[in-house]
Amino acid sequence: MRTIKNSLGLLAIFLCILSFAIAFTINFTPMFAFDVDYFNIPARTGLSKETILENYRILIDYLNYPWIESLQMPDFPSSESGLFHFYEVKVLFLLDYAILFISAPLSFFFLRHKKRTNTLYELIQPTRIMIILPIIALFFIFINFDQLFTTFHEVFFNNDAWLFDYRTDPIILALPQEFFMHCFILVFGLLEVGLWLIHRYTKRALGL
Repeated sequence: MRTIKNSLGLLAIFLCILSFAIAFTINFTPMFAFDVDYFNIPARTGLSKETILENYRILIDYLNYPWIESLQMPDFPSSESGLFHFYEVKVLFLLDYAILFISAPLSFFFLRHKKRTNTLYELIQPTRIMIILPIIALFFIFINFDQLFTTFHEVFFNNDAWLFDYRTDPIILALPQEFFMHCFILVFGLLEVGLWLIHRYTKRALGL
């Protein structure tokens, strides 16, 4: 029974850190602002950096807030399939927030229980193993992001609406695949840091 509880608690911690990393990355607009210059997106789109960032803000607001029911970017027209894809992304965003809000208190109470019962030592080896996972993910991101990007969409979307045509959905010109690679790297980098902090916490609490 204790093994099952530990497994569920560790799963909650992993999901909490991962969902937080995703939520942080989603809303970390300075990275997109940097990439606008880094990838020379104004030249690709024919729009100014300020215009691109304003349309990006509208997109992020739509993806973040359930009460915004329609997406209307003033400088980027969208096809029906493009709008459907963004709706599917919105569902995933909201699911991520739900996972974060559920897993965060579960993780807190799990860690508090382990500390009160002097069983934090049971988390040292599992968290050490969990730290390896983001490193493996980052390795695959660097060696073959194209395949990872395709596989990700095939897993989370059961259609080809994500295959944008720049002629009908010019927003894809402002969201190059390289930008999403930076997003993946940030997510798994934050996951690595979060898992390391939990591992460090358990060792410090035990005086190790």
